[in-house]
Amino acid sequence: MGRITRRGLLAGTLVAGTAGAVNGLVTVGAAEARAPQAAPASARPWKAPRARELRGVWLATVSNLDWPSRPGLSAVEQRGELLAHLDRAVADRLNVVVLQVRPTADALWPSPYEPWAQYLTGTQGQDPGWDPLGTAVREAHRRGLELHAWFNPYRVANHTDPSRLVPTHPARVHPDWVVAYGGRLYYNPGLPEVRRFVQDAMLDAVSKYAVDAVHWDDYFYPYPVAGQRFADDDAYARYGAGFPDRDAWRRDNIDKLVRETAARIKAVNKRVRFGISPFAVWRNAATDPLGSPTTAGVQTYDDLHADTRKWVREHWIDYICPQVYWNIGFPAADYAKLVAWWDAVARGSGTDLVIGEALYKAGDPAQPAAWQDPAELSRHLTLARKYPSVRGHCFFSAKDVAQDRIGAMARVVADHYPGRVRP
Repeated sequence: MGRITRRGLLAGTLVAGTAGAVNGLVTVGAAEARAPQAAPASARPWKAPRARELRGVWLATVSNLDWPSRPGLSAVEQRGELLAHLDRAVADRLNVVVLQVRPTADALWPSPYEPWAQYLTGTQGQDPGWDPLGTAVREAHRRGLELHAWFNPYRVANHTDPSRLVPTHPARVHPDWVVAYGGRLYYNPGLPEVRRFVQDAMLDAVSKYAVDAVHWDDYFYPYPVAGQRFADDDAYARYGAGFPDRDAWRRDNIDKLVRETAARIKAVNKRVRFGISPFAVWRNAATDPLGSPTTAGVQTYDDLHADTRKWVREHWIDYICPQVYWNIGFPAADYAKLVAWWDAVARGSGTDLVIGEALYKAGDPAQPAAWQDPAELSRHLTLARKYPSVRGHCFFSAKDVAQDRIGAMARVVADHYPGRVRP
């Protein structure tokens, strides 16, 4: 979800955003010693917190974005870094850690379906000598945190060379399942056997561990790359009959994945929630009168073939966490306008609305002036409190929570999180 996997947008053009490098994890003692930089009491936007609200942080493993800090650490070192992230969440009065456990068609648990993730040892398929997911669930719960298991359904590799995958990798055993596009390998969402397999691979974790939720990010069909086509002609010829066009067929493929996964999660454990964190623009109002007052260069409905509004309105998912990664007043995608739009979509649906927050932009000199103000993020939470559908916020990402380069997270905690609450 960025910087490497997520997307930013500038003046209607899609660009990749990159978070700053982390200078090391904050330990519990150091975290608690860090005094939050609160606004003067008379200026604080504080209100009594809701009895329950989700306060989350994404902990990304793809390309070692957050954790482990580098591949090849010992099991003891990896565990120590993981626990430091959990402790940081507690110190900041958060209640949910969204841990990426299937970053690239691999696993952070001993899976019978897919190999161990290379981001642990540096070698795909190599046993790290411990069970990261099992440890994360147990240690999160010991700290009063929920652990949401974050999966990427279709991404296979951040390169296009299948020979770099372990010989037993399903993408090598079934090369007809794989499409190379935009410098990456993806499973083809148009194949029913792929849809079944990725569900089986993800649900293995749900059946074995006491995870509190299944969480997906913003990757369905891949983000468009200029001058390239996603090569699914054969699948469309086999399965596309009865649809008005390829786009409608692709959207139906993703709809099926969402609807079927939701049902299968509840069949395993009714208490496990299902949440999705999409790119925040479903469609621009200029494209569709039901769309948001934005001029985004990407629209999930049209470009990723993800009908995120439908999933909310049909209550296929328990929560939606749109990545509203822009500042208040940003011309192409104003945070204030997008939160209002999503509130209207979620209202009465039974689907909770959680707002994805771009902590990684705070203090990044490449970002607009608004992000140089430590209070920008706190203003987001103040604004969102006006909307009854908003049930919390999730911050990207864990290394930025730990580093907090200009004190934006400390300001959020001081202004909005006076004590811990349940998600």
